[in-house]
Formats: sequence, structure tokens, C-alpha cells
Amino acid sequence: MITGSTDGKIMVRRCLVTFKPFRIFVVGIGFFSLCFLMTSLGGQFSAKRLGDSPFTIRTEVLGGVESRGVLRKISDMLEVILKRMDSLSKLDNTSTTDARRLDELSSAINRFQPAGLMERIQAIAQNVSNMAIRVEQILQNSMVQSRVVRDGTSSQCEVPRDPRFPECPGKVDWMRARWTSDPCYAFYGVDGSDCSFLIYLSEVEWFCPPLAWRNHSSLPTQHTQQAKPPKRQAAFRTDLSVLLDQVGAGKESLSFMKRRIRRLTQQWATAANRLDAKLEQRWRDQKKILVHVGFLTEESGDVFSPKVLKGGPLGEMVQWADILTALHVLGHNLKISMSVKELQGFLGVPPGRGSCPLTGPLPFDLIYTDYHGLQQMKQHMGLSLKKHKCHIRVIDTFGTEPAYNHEEYATLHGYRTNWGYWNLNARQYMTMFPHTPDNSFMGFVSEELNETEKRSIQQNKVNNMAVVYGKEASMWKLQQGKEGFLQILHRYMEVHGTVYYETQRPPEVPAFVKNHGLLPQHELQQLLRKAKLFIGFGFPYEGPAPLEAIANGCIFLQPKFHPPHSSLNHEFFRGKPTSREVFSQHPYAEQYIGRPHVMTVDYNNSLEFDSAIREIMRMEVEPYLPYEYTCEGMLERVHAYIQHQDFCAPEPPFISANLSRQGSAGGSRMMGPLFVPQPNSTALSWASNVTAPTAWPPLSSLRLLVSQEGQSCVQSCQSAGFICEPAHFRFINNKEALHGLEVQCEVVDSEINHILPAFSVVRRECGLQREPLLFSCAGHSPKYRRLCPCRDFRHGQVALCRDCL
Repeated sequence: MITGSTDGKIMVRRCLVTFKPFRIFVVGIGFFSLCFLMTSLGGQFSAKRLGDSPFTIRTEVLGGVESRGVLRKISDMLEVILKRMDSLSKLDNTSTTDARRLDELSSAINRFQPAGLMERIQAIAQNVSNMAIRVEQILQNSMVQSRVVRDGTSSQCEVPRDPRFPECPGKVDWMRARWTSDPCYAFYGVDGSDCSFLIYLSEVEWFCPPLAWRNHSSLPTQHTQQAKPPKRQAAFRTDLSVLLDQVGAGKESLSFMKRRIRRLTQQWATAANRLDAKLEQRWRDQKKILVHVGFLTEESGDVFSPKVLKGGPLGEMVQWADILTALHVLGHNLKISMSVKELQGFLGVPPGRGSCPLTGPLPFDLIYTDYHGLQQMKQHMGLSLKKHKCHIRVIDTFGTEPAYNHEEYATLHGYRTNWGYWNLNARQYMTMFPHTPDNSFMGFVSEELNETEKRSIQQNKVNNMAVVYGKEASMWKLQQGKEGFLQILHRYMEVHGTVYYETQRPPEVPAFVKNHGLLPQHELQQLLRKAKLFIGFGFPYEGPAPLEAIANGCIFLQPKFHPPHSSLNHEFFRGKPTSREVFSQHPYAEQYIGRPHVMTVDYNNSLEFDSAIREIMRMEVEPYLPYEYTCEGMLERVHAYIQHQDFCAPEPPFISANLSRQGSAGGSRMMGPLFVPQPNSTALSWASNVTAPTAWPPLSSLRLLVSQEGQSCVQSCQSAGFICEPAHFRFINNKEALHGLEVQCEVVDSEINHILPAFSVVRRECGLQREPLLFSCAGHSPKYRRLCPCRDFRHGQVALCRDCL
């Protein structure tokens, strides 16, 4: 490809000399050709928009990875210039001055000298700004002199002052100044005239009233009601070959995900048959689902793929592989996107920079993505994101609490972070573990052993063998206080590691550790099946490896955190949209599994640590895997979410006065409590003689409690053996709930605060919630006792109530 430079010079020279009367058009084509040539030669460019002009750019040669996006922006820009030049050519009264300006542009282009291909491209790019400004001036002057209103007269295109559309005049002013900022406006017919602005703002967006003289059936609008296609039934699938083809190739991250899908194929098939039998052929709607894995796109940097073979974190890829498989096995119509270009194609976004909304209906019932993907959707869907965000599910490892999710509230009250603030229903965030009941628990799966494999493991366990949880050498740094407990562990056990290294043993790993290097998954499984102990260093938090170790018959030993780690005192959690306090490395393992499979001790107390090791060596445990982390458990959970969670249907405010009691005449209201005491419990439940509004989870699962001062509803419900259920908040956010709990209120206010509904015992003040997005299980205050909507749950499946399936 060395000859490419010479060929490029010849091409540029031909572009600039040939067809001289059409030199501006040729420059556009030539520049596209040069960009294509430079892309093939590996040249990289970056561009930055300066000031307000969409055409003022600075281009420089770099070694980055953003060339394709930049070239696409330049391409869009030149397309707009060409369209506007075409408009100029159709004007029959262009002044002599305007013609002279066009000649100036042409002569400016001809002054380029063949000083090398790279220099030529830079020179052209640097002059694009001046060209654009001159074209802008010519076009505006000519438009003023000879504007011809199409599809009507000038009087028909006066900006309306309609109180039903108060934003219309301001939006027209914005379009006059900025309609050239994105090629998508020209794509929809905007040409700089007020008529085109009003047509766009009434038919593509919704800020202006429809124009009386327009044929409104000709163009789909934001408010067009599309006939819904007939529903199709979802059928379980056990053949994963189509899914494996859809995942694609070319990255080590994708190869890892495909290996995992293949390895668990039989377990998914068995789980599908079991759930199919459990549901007894019940109708399941087949959904059109887009899965956009934002963190693996080149546009987000894709820092994970290069680390797959170097000990990098795999938890996210484990979860995404299992999500894809669960959706496929459940029988849904699946599309998978791993790039912004694919995302644009699947959504049908107009060309340009994403300022214009989608005009047609969203082609998907559900979209699963992550925070990176959500940001990319915002950039390319324009105003449509607000309209369609109820369809989105965000895979969010550590969770997002309502106080951080509500943009205005977070900004005013100090909860604003780099994440969060999307104003979603908090249940649209889906977590790896069920630690934040404000969100939905998505999870992942661990390999399930049959009885023969379990017996074999128990017979072949090596009693004095420990495996350390830590693939990266940085986790072993002894200056972090690890040398003490590692020496104690070495006294009793043979210590094994799986630390990545390239050429020699990592210096951070003590000499007494037998390091196997980074192991493929099946070899790691074999190591865990021999080991008695799997020990954590305190990091990483809440990964899948401890569950895999416990499932292979290991005891998991982890450190206790005192004080607990949180965004207030630990760098890892700083900036994450949660105030959750983490009391150990793996809170789920401590709380939901516990002894004998999980032991949590103070590593700084050598006597406590020594005693724990000796106790572990005396213990015998069987392999254990919580049902919710089996293939069947995940299928059951995802099925329930897809069939029952609907955040697009309007949720009417709950008005208790409208409810009828059994035995009331003509459905009129009978006096009586909404909530009645539970037998042998301080909790209240929904009264059986009161018509229960349609809800999921059903109101039969509701248990109403009051927290202690300073206690969150998460803690209050857990202490009573329940789970906080945010979907039930709207049914207890009323005076009837306060009365049922015998709360004495001198004042009952309605406010916007993530602590509410709650009351102050001292001041006898009660507060109800005014903003549904701020209903929060996690909120707590030392001054208030909270009203908590708890629910029951299925054995081994905390995400679902007993009647939820």
C-alpha cells in the first residue's frame, strides 16, 4: 500500500482540475474518496465542533480509534453543503456579488498545492469552515431575496400563537438559527423557510399545531396511531445455533460469551422443559426484543475485550451471555447490536447526529442495554428517547436508587453522579444480585451439578487445599495488609492461585503460592472441585466466582468490612448511583447463603481468622447452588418480568375512596379498613373484603410495616422475613395506611422526598409522597419512621412473590 500516497495525489489533482464548472461538487466527491482511501491506509482523524457553527471544525492527524465517527460527521456536513448549493443553483436572481463569492470559493480550492496526501487532506479540512460560512451567507441572502413558499402561501406559514402549543414560537426561532446543525432536518424537508420549520415541528415533532392546508395522512407523525400486529405466542427453544450466529465474532469477549453459551446448552434445554411443564402450556406473548451491549461497542472504548485473556473482569460478559440465552430460550424475537451503527439500523433513526426523533413506531417491545448503550441511544434517538424509554431495561451491576435516578431531585439534593439521573422507573434497572429491591433482580446462572457429580466432588475433596479469589496481580499487593492472614492460611493449607502473568511469576504473589496462571473455565472448575476453601481478598465485590466455588463444594471465606464500604468512604463506590453500605465482599453470599457454605470474619483479627481456618478444615459441606442462579430460576424470573412488567401503560393514581367493599349496595363505598392485621405478626395485609386493584405483584402479597427511626424499608422488611416491594408504594401512600398503623398525625403533608411516606413521632408530622419516581425502599432518615410495603417471596426466588408466576 506504499503506492497509495502517489495514487491519492493523482486522484486529488483530477478531482480539483476535472469538470471545472462543477468544482465545488467535485471537491465534495473527492474528499469522500480521499477519506475512504485514508481509512484504508490506516489514517486516523479527530474533529471537534467549536462555538455554535456546525461547520467550524478543526481536523488533525491522530492515532485514535474514532476515525469512522469523525469521517461520518464530515460526510454529513458536506452533504448539507451540497444540498444547499443545489438550492442556490435553482435561484434565478443570484446577484453578481454572490456569483463572485462562488468564484472565490472555487479559486480558493484551486490554490491547493500537491504537498502530499496527508497535507492535502488537512488543507481541505481546514478550509471547510470558511467555505461553510460563505455558503451560509450566500444562502441566507438569497433566501431573503427570493424565498418561495412551497405547499401554501406566506400568510399560511405565519408562526401560530396557540396556547395549546406554547413552545411553538420559541422552537421556530431555534430552527431559524440552528436548522443546519444536523443533516436530519434537511432529511425531513427543512430548507430554511418558516413553512418547512412549521411542517417539521408539527408533523415530525409535536411543538406546533398541524397546518390546515397540509395533507396530514401523507406523513407518519409522533401521534400517529399504528395498528398493532396480532400477538404471537412464544415457544421455548432448545437449539442455540441461531443465537450463536447472532452473537457474532471478531472479539475475544464475544468468543468468551459463545463458549459459555455452548457449555451450558444442555442445562438451558433441561431448564426450558421444566419451566414449560410448570407453566402448563400457558400463553406467553412473543416480544420483539433488541439487546444492545453498549460497553462492548468500539464507541464506548470496549476496554473489556482486550482483558479477557489477561485476568480482566468477566462478570458483565457472564451476565450478558446468560441474558441473551434466556431471552432466546424463552422464544422471543431477538436482535443483537454490538455497535452504534447496528443500533441506528435496528431503530431506524434518521441520518445525522441524532437531533431528530423517530417518526414511526418503535420496532421493539423491549430494549435491553447498559448505561453506555443508554447514552448512545440518547445521542441518536433525539426526543424519541423520552417517548420510548418505558421500553428500556438497563443492566446495572450495582443498582441505581430512586434519589439518584430522578434528575431534578438528584441535582437539588446532592445525589447527582455520572450515572443515574435518567428519570426511569427504578424497576427498569436490572441488577446482578438482589441487593437493591428498588431495582429488578436480573442475575446470571452458575453451572448446576447432577447427583453423580456432587458425590464425586465430596469423595475427591482435598481437605488442606485453598484457592485464592484474585486473577489480577494487583489484588495480591502485600502492602495492603494481606501478608498476615496469608501466612496463617499457609500454616494450615496448600495455597493455590490463578493469577495472570506474561513472562514470569508476578512479584506480588508469595513464593509459597502455587500459581496456575489464568485458567480456562473448565480447568478452573476442576480446580474448585478439588479445593476445600475459596478465599476472598475483599475485592472484586459481588462477582460470580464465589457462587461457582460454592456450587463446586467449596467453603467461601470472605472479609468483614468495618466500617462498611460505601460511596462516602471508598473510591470504588464513589460516583455510583447508590448509598448502599457493603458489610462484606459478597453481601449476597453472606445474607442469602450463609453458614456453613459462607463464613465472614475480620481478617484484621488474627485469632478470629486462625479459628475460622481450623473450623473450615473440620467441616464437611455439600455443593450448593441457590435456585435463583440455576438456568430454570433465571428463566422463571425473566419470563415473569417480560409478561408482567409494563412501564408504558399509564398508572392511574390510587384513590382509596373509589374502592368497593363486598356487600356494598351498588358498589358504593362501605366504611372499613383497607389494611387488616396479620395473624401473629405486626404486619398488615390487604383486607380480603376490599376489591384489589389490578397490580403486579398482586396485592395479596402485600405486607405493610413501619420501620424504626433511621431504618430503611430494605432493612425493615428483611428483619421481618419479607422483601421490600416498590410497586406497592402507591397503595400505601395514603391516610388509610397511616390510620391502619395507628400513627398519630397532627399534620399530613404531601411532598417530594425519597424518604416518604413516613412520619415523625416527636413532631407528630406525617408526609406522603408526591413524586412516584421517588418511591424508595433504600431511603432512610434518623428523624423519620417509614411506611414500608413488604411482600412475601418464593422459596429460592426472592425476585418473585408466591403468586407472581
